Amino acid sequence: MAKGQKKQTPATKSKKVEVKPSRKAEGRVEAFRALSARVAAGEQLVPPLHLTGQARREHVRSTLREDHAQRIEQRSDAARMKFDELANDFFKFFRGTALLFYRDMVGEDADMPSVMALGDVHPENFGVMPDEHGAPIFGVNDFDETIYAPFTFDLKRGAVGFWIAAREEGGLKRKKRRKIVEAFVKGYFKAMEAYADHATEKNESYRMDNSPKVIQRLFEEAWEEREAWLWEDYLDGSGRGFRASDELQPISGEIDKFQKAMDDLAKANNIDAPKRAGELKVKDVCMRHGQGTASLGLPRYYVLIEGPSKDATDDLIIEFKSARRSALDGLAPPSDFNAGDKADRIAHGQAVQLAHGDIFYGAVTIDGESFMSRERAPFRDDIDLDELSYPTWKEYAEVCGAVLAQAHALSDDLGQIDYDIEPSIVAAATPRALFIADLVRFAEEASDRLEKDHAFFREDHALGAFDSIDMVYR
Repeated sequence: MAKGQKKQTPATKSKKVEVKPSRKAEGRVEAFRALSARVAAGEQLVPPLHLTGQARREHVRSTLREDHAQRIEQRSDAARMKFDELANDFFKFFRGTALLFYRDMVGEDADMPSVMALGDVHPENFGVMPDEHGAPIFGVNDFDETIYAPFTFDLKRGAVGFWIAAREEGGLKRKKRRKIVEAFVKGYFKAMEAYADHATEKNESYRMDNSPKVIQRLFEEAWEEREAWLWEDYLDGSGRGFRASDELQPISGEIDKFQKAMDDLAKANNIDAPKRAGELKVKDVCMRHGQGTASLGLPRYYVLIEGPSKDATDDLIIEFKSARRSALDGLAPPSDFNAGDKADRIAHGQAVQLAHGDIFYGAVTIDGESFMSRERAPFRDDIDLDELSYPTWKEYAEVCGAVLAQAHALSDDLGQIDYDIEPSIVAAATPRALFIADLVRFAEEASDRLEKDHAFFREDHALGAFDSIDMVYR
């Protein structure tokens, strides 16, 4: 025994104490066990808006893989082409990644009035297209993502679209981009207030004779005679079918299949063959390659319809494009309104948002798959953004805001919305100056975040990240 050390007696010996976890600690163990199971199952436990660094990079990567899974698995050349285009162009990256954009907005704005939302608002999704009589009108022209959602979803997507396009296509600085976004939002509310007061949304359309100068110029630039358009861009030497090119792949053996699709479309839309469409007889069919941004790589067909003269001067071309789920599906707040699924949803959205629009806009099933349909036309066109001056940018943004307001205002006339939508939207955006300022700030912040996402994507794409989809290996 060392000097000075006391001898222990049984009474002074230390007792071995059994330490038991507290109830709180046990609860945390079980909570992390449940958390582990949820993470392993792929649940998104933190809104992706709040992810940073490597976690955000992996979110971008997995979202784009998921969104293009079918095209990646099919080793589609168009999928590789799309990823190359997205890597080389920030505006195209924004346009082609709507799912990534809306996952950052998951569940937002549940207190705002719902509308039949376009879903993918940006400066190039407005344009000239045929109305029910085949005459040119200007309006919203891409309904692939349409769904019932808060009206702010479209305004936010549109604000970001104008912000990015004004920089990438117009080369404009931040101060001017803010003014352009403000013009878009102010144009929307000026028109919405007018519809709240006068309820003229069902009777108005933007035509060559009544549109602002920037749109009149687009009508003039887009106009082309049908005969010249057909022979220069589509017909073979006989005039009986499509000519083969790097964009058009004739598949004349499929005429019977697409004649049935045309017959189904005519029946579903109650189309009594118009004078300009003869007997709705299919002359030829081709696959269309390399078109679109978000839809690049999805099956797309052009169908040549015999015109009344039968001399290849007045034929029609009807497009059939593969339809998917909306990028907003499951991300917009739950509501009692349901537009349907895939092409039926797209057809419903067009019927609501574009009064007196293209009669060939519809939904058909081809080989068991859902396809949307619409007419191609000599004057179907959108604006050349890189040719706009700063004042014209503001003018164009204001017109697009007004056009979007008309599309939304029709939600309670032709859609499922069961309350007076115009005064509800006007009231929800009060005080107006604060609402507009918030939207401009949203556009700026979202664009900066997407620019970082684009950098992640470009680096990952260069490393082959999108040659395969996410897999589970156990």
